[in-house]
Amino acid sequence: MNAKLFEPYTLKNVELKNRIVMAPMCMYSSHNEDGKVENWHRTHYTSRAVGGVGLIIQEATAVTPQGRISPQDLGIWDDEHIEGLKELVDLMKEQGAKTGIQLAHAGRKAVLEGDILAPSAIPFNNEMKTPVEMTADDIKETITAFIKGAERAKKAGFDVIEVHGAHGYLINEFLSPLSNKRTDEYSGSAENRYRFLREIIEGIQQVWDGPLLVRVSAKDYNEEGLDVEDYVVFAKWMKEQGVDLIDVSSGALVPARIPVFPGYQVKLAETIKNGADIDTGAVGLITTGIQAEEILQNERADLILLARELLRDPYWPRTAAKELGVEIEAPKQYERGW
Repeated sequence: MNAKLFEPYTLKNVELKNRIVMAPMCMYSSHNEDGKVENWHRTHYTSRAVGGVGLIIQEATAVTPQGRISPQDLGIWDDEHIEGLKELVDLMKEQGAKTGIQLAHAGRKAVLEGDILAPSAIPFNNEMKTPVEMTADDIKETITAFIKGAERAKKAGFDVIEVHGAHGYLINEFLSPLSNKRTDEYSGSAENRYRFLREIIEGIQQVWDGPLLVRVSAKDYNEEGLDVEDYVVFAKWMKEQGVDLIDVSSGALVPARIPVFPGYQVKLAETIKNGADIDTGAVGLITTGIQAEEILQNERADLILLARELLRDPYWPRTAAKELGVEIEAPKQYERGW
């Protein structure tokens, strides 16, 4: 059969060999706390490239030291990070995958020594540290850090950049009225809450001409928070700014009960795709080739992002191809066992 999952897909000027994407997942494995690539990263990411994934998006990579989620996060805040990242990119590309990096700042969800920053001095929960409200200078410096991160990503050779605007981290905190209680031009109206992300996108576009993705949490799961229709508006603005695809996740801005079931976030991706007329990626408890193919055949999303399923099975593309009755090319070294 002809499976859409294994059809090429073009992201701006980059062609993916299939529509299977490894979602960014933190490995917490930079054990010297310097943000540098280690052997674990080389093994982990390259094995998924060997396994046939079309695009691999590297885990949340911090644009400032205090923007790390944990002290063990990868970083891109210093030119010294470029060498290791370039080596990792080359390893993945050598095995046929396109490469992406997720530029991130943890905001109030950073678990670090010293002050942590957020739009407002509101902790995530009672157990976590109260952040310091960002000054105007803090905001400018952080926007510059995202731009510098994009410049370094380009030098390292990444094909795609994704801006992390989801899961309750800094950009998500600016977008939602639950976490943004500022009184300046970065809060209040939807336009003002979007301003921080707008300025990050504008800045990155000045130094980066490749595909640009944004990951969003399209539902706060709180009556006073944002829902997918709010993100349709944000997505329209992102499209106007030249963003190529929205990677649609949900939740994690505030503690909430989230109803989880197979494909539970796909409807959010579908709503944004149709409402904003922009390509989307679907993620969240997508585990089988049949499930992925249904999403694509019914035009509910354009890319399939896998997270935990690729931790369990680095060769998931092969598993899905067998399930769908599709023949895919094996790595030459594995042909006799494919």
